[in-house]
Amino acid sequence: MLDENQVSHDPLQQFGIWLNEAIEARVNEPTAMVLATATPGGVPSSRIVLLKAFSNNGFGFFTNYSSRKGSEIELNNSVALLFHWPELERQVRIEGKAIKTSARISDDYFNSRPLESRLSAVISNQSMEVPDREYLEKLWEGLQYQSMGNEVIRPSNWGGYIVEPHRIEFWQGRPNRLHDRILFSQNKTHWVISRLAP
Repeated sequence: MLDENQVSHDPLQQFGIWLNEAIEARVNEPTAMVLATATPGGVPSSRIVLLKAFSNNGFGFFTNYSSRKGSEIELNNSVALLFHWPELERQVRIEGKAIKTSARISDDYFNSRPLESRLSAVISNQSMEVPDREYLEKLWEGLQYQSMGNEVIRPSNWGGYIVEPHRIEFWQGRPNRLHDRILFSQNKTHWVISRLAP
């Protein structure tokens, strides 16, 4: 049961509560989120990315800025996120603006990744067509050899985004299908709470 009188009046704090409960319940991939982007003409696309940072500023993830999602965000930074925790019968839907993180934040996260992941980020022109798998493996092996004993530098086209939300909806499933939907909408000074029909 989800009651608008019992949830936190700060949706980011409420999200933190639900995320911790999902982690404690050992749901499958609790930080996986669907990221939906769209072209300036409104053609949508979606994919799953991982939440890598969460604060009062919003929801952070990292990617290749030249990928399809990065290219779409560059032209239209309105995005949507979706968390789905079926084991808890919960969803969180988020709408907001994707803003690039600072180079320092991107560097810090990039350098915290395993070497193999950093090498893959350097060689991959994400979303671009390649001849075959062997082509990628040869690039990866060549860079692995070159990087022995050397620092792997973050490519300039790889980094983070923070999604600054203006709409967050919490969905709690109920057995009779009369589900609970609590919506937080941001106005100029505060969050407005409302209940939606299921």
